Amino acid sequence: MKRVAVLNRKAALGPQVTDGAALERDLRARVRGEVRFDRGSRALYTTDASNYRQVPIGVVLPRDADDVVATVELCRRYGAPVLARGGGTSLAGQCCNTAVIIDMSKYMNNLLELDVERRRARVQPGLILDDLRSAAERYHLTFGPDPATHNHCTLGGMIGNNSCGVHALMAGKTADNVEELEILTYDGIRMRVGKTEDDELERLIQTTDRRGEIYARLKQLRDTYGGLIRGRFPDIPRRVSGYNLDQLLPEHGFHVARALVGSESTCALVLEATVRLVSSPPARTLLVLGYPDIYTGCDQIPGMLTFQPIGLEGFDELLIHDLEKKGLHAEEVAQFPRGRGWLLVEFGGEDQREADGRAQRLIEWLQGRSVTPDIRYFRDPTQQKLAWSVRESALGATSFVPGEAPTWPGWEDSAVPPERLGAYLRELRHLLDSFHYRGSFYGHFGQGCLHSRINFDLETKRGIETFHAFLERATDLVLKYGGSLSGEHGDGQARAEFLPKMFGNELVEAFREFKAIWDPDWKLNPGKLVDPYRADENLRLGTAYNPMPVKTHFQFPDDEGSFAHATLRCVGVGKCRRLESGTMCPSFMVTREEEHTTRGRARLLFEMMQGDLLSQGWRSEKVREALDLCLACKGCKGDCPVNVDMATYKAEFLSHYYQGRLRPRTAYSMGLIYWWARLASHMPRIVNCVTHAPGLSSLVKLVGGFAQERHVPLFATQTFKRWFQHRGTRRTEGTRVVLWPDTFHNYLKPEAARAAVEVLEAAGCQVVVPRQSLCCGRPLYDYGFLDQAKRLMRQILDTLAPEIEAGVPVVVLEPSCAAVFRDELRNLFPHDENAKRLSQQMMLLSEFLEQQGYNVPKLQRKALVHGHCHHKAIMKLRDEEAILRKLGLDFQVLDSGCCGMAGAFGFEKDHYAISMKVGERVLLPAVRQAEDETLIIADGFSCREQIEQTTERRALHLAQVIQMALHGGQEVHEPAPERSRVLPLALLSGALALGGLLVWRQWRKR
Repeated sequence: MKRVAVLNRKAALGPQVTDGAALERDLRARVRGEVRFDRGSRALYTTDASNYRQVPIGVVLPRDADDVVATVELCRRYGAPVLARGGGTSLAGQCCNTAVIIDMSKYMNNLLELDVERRRARVQPGLILDDLRSAAERYHLTFGPDPATHNHCTLGGMIGNNSCGVHALMAGKTADNVEELEILTYDGIRMRVGKTEDDELERLIQTTDRRGEIYARLKQLRDTYGGLIRGRFPDIPRRVSGYNLDQLLPEHGFHVARALVGSESTCALVLEATVRLVSSPPARTLLVLGYPDIYTGCDQIPGMLTFQPIGLEGFDELLIHDLEKKGLHAEEVAQFPRGRGWLLVEFGGEDQREADGRAQRLIEWLQGRSVTPDIRYFRDPTQQKLAWSVRESALGATSFVPGEAPTWPGWEDSAVPPERLGAYLRELRHLLDSFHYRGSFYGHFGQGCLHSRINFDLETKRGIETFHAFLERATDLVLKYGGSLSGEHGDGQARAEFLPKMFGNELVEAFREFKAIWDPDWKLNPGKLVDPYRADENLRLGTAYNPMPVKTHFQFPDDEGSFAHATLRCVGVGKCRRLESGTMCPSFMVTREEEHTTRGRARLLFEMMQGDLLSQGWRSEKVREALDLCLACKGCKGDCPVNVDMATYKAEFLSHYYQGRLRPRTAYSMGLIYWWARLASHMPRIVNCVTHAPGLSSLVKLVGGFAQERHVPLFATQTFKRWFQHRGTRRTEGTRVVLWPDTFHNYLKPEAARAAVEVLEAAGCQVVVPRQSLCCGRPLYDYGFLDQAKRLMRQILDTLAPEIEAGVPVVVLEPSCAAVFRDELRNLFPHDENAKRLSQQMMLLSEFLEQQGYNVPKLQRKALVHGHCHHKAIMKLRDEEAILRKLGLDFQVLDSGCCGMAGAFGFEKDHYAISMKVGERVLLPAVRQAEDETLIIADGFSCREQIEQTTERRALHLAQVIQMALHGGQEVHEPAPERSRVLPLALLSGALALGGLLVWRQWRKR
């Protein structure tokens, strides 16, 4: 049998693909979509969310089904294997292969039809699940299976993996919800398949075409192996392993579409699907049950299921421990009941009374058990969402935990009968302990499905041998309990090797025949699911893992001081592929390009460190291109489950990429804004005239790399620091506070800083402002000027040393500057005690006022609030919202993601179009639609610039809003910077000469 497997694999991956360049050329000629065979594009698709890595032949992004047909036809002509993939989030390795990868997520992502009466939807394979669910929810319908990736996984990927999720408990697996598929075989047959009545089956068999042959052979397969299928397929809710041969049995209506669900692109490609919709209970009640341990809770699950919950999830104390170590979901966990193991039990109803009644009946039953859990009731949808977020964060929470070895998939997806789950988990914990492994238990416990990431050693020969030995024991254990190797994520490469244990050799031969019926050339995703690679082959790490040694500016204290370790941080779950909510990744949201996801960029950096596919190291042009549209918004730092910090990686990369090279013009015109602003402050009227006078302004923008559509911000005629020095400190007692005069609020928008002085003094503080010229260097990071940034930070640490050591709070108004003190400062100087102190003493205005307990005056107004990306990612908006509530504002915090300006990004000529697309997603339309009396609040300078330059509205900093409240609701208007009507040529020449000299001096310092 193994000899046949090897032959099949060689047939699929052998020397037939003799001319990749010719295949690429012909694909470009035939395919309307995008064809990418360059090394960088292939590097993006080398892996999924699994432990495995295989370099593809090329990538095709088809625009429609005809493109898919053309692609497969040409691949067949050249003997190239093919793999269709969705969101690329699979954990078993089925989404990577040495093949031409067809990614349908960019263009083939439409909801084609929503039939409310028949409760059906017709979809393209690239449609994101939540797009379907949102459309269906308007009619109180939903697609039942909803994995944790629901806001970015595709229907095609779910069909390929037979996905499940929380609410599979009420609706079944994806296979149970597919009615019909339009498919394409490798040999070019395009047909629709579904449930087949007996007379239709006989009619098809009588035809002499390829479709008739397929149906005849499928019937023969069913008749030959029907008894074994009934006897060996475990009758449990979560049997995902193997092919769904049971769907060919008469009692299931010879359902060919459902038989193909879960086939992982090894049999046919899905071009279109018709899926079933189910009722979505409009009212929900969530119970969170706390137990002495998770095993005791699992023992009670069979009884709970009799009350018909629509979701039943669980997790253990290790998950909570990991969340605490990573500082995640502290407020949500604080609301949980006491315990060391928790179950989340959700009930639905047509109204809240019905949902509450179902929950109450379970509570009464639990109170009669020998072990009664501690119970928390959640009726409010917002509270429920927060509680669920703890469970949904499990994969990220258990990955890259500080002080713990990294964890990996490999045995994350087993399933047993729910009534045996407690016993299985007890024995599995003993097995883990015997191998000295650590792994949290969490998953879909109502259906007996367990997820766990384990700290396997996948880099040394001994570690890999131990990993494989563990899999041998773990597979024996799950089968002992009548379970399935996979309960959700599929077999792929991770578990397929062990399928003979589960099904026996005869049924594995049936799987082989099933694939051969559909794919006689063995070219669709070869080596996965049937005739598979071993679980310890094609490892992304493995004994050959040897990243290039590099010396970096950032110290990466959370990654063992290693940039290579930081590039491993991405686990591939693809949360950065969301389109409708959150902050990351703004460039992907408007391009739908994998290279513009946090995941894509992290993979390119990983490949760069490996050096075989991307061999140019820090000079890699493909990496630079992918990072070019990174807005450095730090959304990934806050949104990514494992806190990938692409803004930092970008700054580090650019510092090396440009070493010894000239940077783009914008690096000098905008990256050095601190020095330009200092120069401009001596002659602001002249500079403003130059940057805004007809003709001259266009020239300035051209020379500086600005987009002509943008307005260069006006410099203040009086800087904030000069104003403060003239005004002086008006309080000599109270809490001493350093107000940080950042470049933007000092030289460009001083009105917010002036307002902050008034607010802080009203709060009883003695405000001081550094007399020295200081800057945190925020714009420098975006262009890789890290040596200069470190010098500025060292100057700050030396200058503010007395205040730092005295514990004086430092209030910062600009969120991006605050993020430097909280994040970059510690990364650059991880062993400097004053750097640690300053990062802790630095506070945003809202944080400081909350800490002081200041009772702000009331302001009865409506407001739209846009949070700066760095604010949301690093500091969060909790204190900001608390202050706004105290003000009495009727406010809405927009889920607007990034504003699109992102510091200098949106000013740049090459980035203007992307900047506007990002802004037009949510923020700018919301601002335009707001009533005139509604306040627009945005603390970030660049956010306010984006709003003011693209709408007719002016945005305010929180300090200005509180100042309005102090003045009885009246806005304090500051005089706008003036533009000089006279422009002496001598002064203009002097300004330009001084500017040129400054740029030259900065260049010489490098």
